[in-house]
Amino acid sequence: MIKCHLSTLMGMHKMKIIDVARETGLHRNTVTALYDERAIRIDLNAIDKLCELFNCEVGEIFEYIPNSKVEPEELV
Repeated sequence: MIKCHLSTLMGMHKMKIIDVARETGLHRNTVTALYDERAIRIDLNAIDKLCELFNCEVGEIFEYIPNSKVEPEELV
């Protein structure tokens, strides 16, 4: 499972979804899907823009958690 920490980063920087969309040029729906951890796929360009905005590495936005360590209801 891939965990997205966008909501945490946004909270640390006191940013709203619309702020991230405006600053990165990403569509609001893209930012919302990542924020809510509903995204199925993400474009590398979007990752690049988020890393640039938050001045961070990819691993600070996304975290890999082996499925064996995830509760079954989290996989749905």
